[in-house]
Amino acid sequence: MHPYMRVRASLLLPLAAVLAICVQRAVVQLDSAAAEAPLAAPVAEPEEPPAEVVAPRIERPKPVTHRLLFVRRDVVLRRRPGGDAAAIAGPTTEFGGARVLGVATRRGHWLGVVSEDLPNGRVAWVRSGDPAVSARRTAYLLHADLSERSVELRRGRKVLRRVSVAVGSSGSPTPTGRYAVTDKIRGDRYGPYYGCCILALTGRQANTPPGWTGGNRLAIHGTDAPSTIGSPSSAGCLRASDSDLQVLMRRVPVGTPVLIRA
Repeated sequence: MHPYMRVRASLLLPLAAVLAICVQRAVVQLDSAAAEAPLAAPVAEPEEPPAEVVAPRIERPKPVTHRLLFVRRDVVLRRRPGGDAAAIAGPTTEFGGARVLGVATRRGHWLGVVSEDLPNGRVAWVRSGDPAVSARRTAYLLHADLSERSVELRRGRKVLRRVSVAVGSSGSPTPTGRYAVTDKIRGDRYGPYYGCCILALTGRQANTPPGWTGGNRLAIHGTDAPSTIGSPSSAGCLRASDSDLQVLMRRVPVGTPVLIRA
């Protein structure tokens, strides 16, 4: 073999060893760098959007109103829906005012009304849509509590005024039940003992005092004896002060329902 070839061959072994050492060092350095490298932060999963919050629906109470029938010409008041006639109601009352019937109940197409032509506690029936009447509504109501000796003027669910009243005496108690205002009358038309004003009602007093000549129609009226207000001293009517009656006269329409409770 040529001497040069032998030298070259002898150099191959040391050169290979050097290369092996370099490669080993490079691998060690890569492993060290990989070990020292910070761990990657975990990828956060996307959060689900919060569920939509739906506010609860607030149910508003329905307005409290009462149906009235304005009589335009004679209308038949029937004993039952579609039944026989109990009375004929004309367009004016016995006191000369416009007649308005208060509706107390309903049965299908028939409206049960209270009237001064009927006994206390009874209703007569008028067909809804009868051309002899026209319907309207009022939010007003008068609520009398005999045990409290008071009358409340209500509009819907709100009490507007509380009035102290005299009630019927033990011999002539005020009849309880559902009535309606038929007329608004000046008191001096019938005498000073009625005060300023009278709200005539559909009800009647069956137990008038002996010798009584003032009629038997129930009413809420004033008095010329204000000291009796708050006591059981009347012939059955509810007596209040003139100042309270003047408010009721202004606010309460004819036909307004009147509830009298024990």
